[in-house]
Amino acid sequence: MRQTRIFIDSTLTAGQTLPLPAEAANHVQRVLRLRVGASLLLFNGRGGEYSATLLRADRDATIAQVDTHHAGDRESPLRLTLLQGVSRGERMDTIVQKATELGVTRILPVLTEFSVVKLDADAAAKRRAHWRAIAIGACEQSGRNRLPELAEVSDYAPALAAAAAGPGMRVLLAPDAPQSLATAAHGGDITLLVGPEGGLSERERLLAERAGFVSCRMGPRVLRTETAPLAALALLQGLLGDLR
Repeated sequence: MRQTRIFIDSTLTAGQTLPLPAEAANHVQRVLRLRVGASLLLFNGRGGEYSATLLRADRDATIAQVDTHHAGDRESPLRLTLLQGVSRGERMDTIVQKATELGVTRILPVLTEFSVVKLDADAAAKRRAHWRAIAIGACEQSGRNRLPELAEVSDYAPALAAAAAGPGMRVLLAPDAPQSLATAAHGGDITLLVGPEGGLSERERLLAERAGFVSCRMGPRVLRTETAPLAALALLQGLLGDLR
């Protein structure tokens, strides 16, 4: 039987007892209906995980005892950065969730000319917190012990400049590109740039090319903004990473 995994955003030490976060406590008690003595796995995103035992589960508190630390992670040998044009609602949620499951290292949400979503500072901060919660849930489900880095929502030009300063291959996914990603992909550091629902403008594509991005296609069909990055990540993990 698969053990329940719970993210704890604090230091974990063998032998300590701690209350579970409210959402996790609700899931343990009301959804899974676990009883005192049940086994759990706890992780804090800093490497490895801890076996734990449920000590208390009632309406007043849900408390676990941290037991043994187990070293090891399930991270890909690839360092994959997703530079993603912010999309509406569930589409962006799906991208964050599935990209996390597929082993992405960093997610950089960017606002582009054709972005339907417009965010002020407060809204961007709330959206980022929402996406982080989705990434945590994906780590709990998939067995990852390290959270992907989720950057603040950025304008397009600064995000390109940051990507250009980093190592490795830079790829712009474009359905009309002359070469395929499967043919062009190489190396251990890869940054993927994907536009929002309306794609990237010609000016934005030109800026990306000047920043060292190589245009690559993903087959003969035009993929949606929530499909393209996930297909690309799976392809890269299959060719160069750990989906073999």
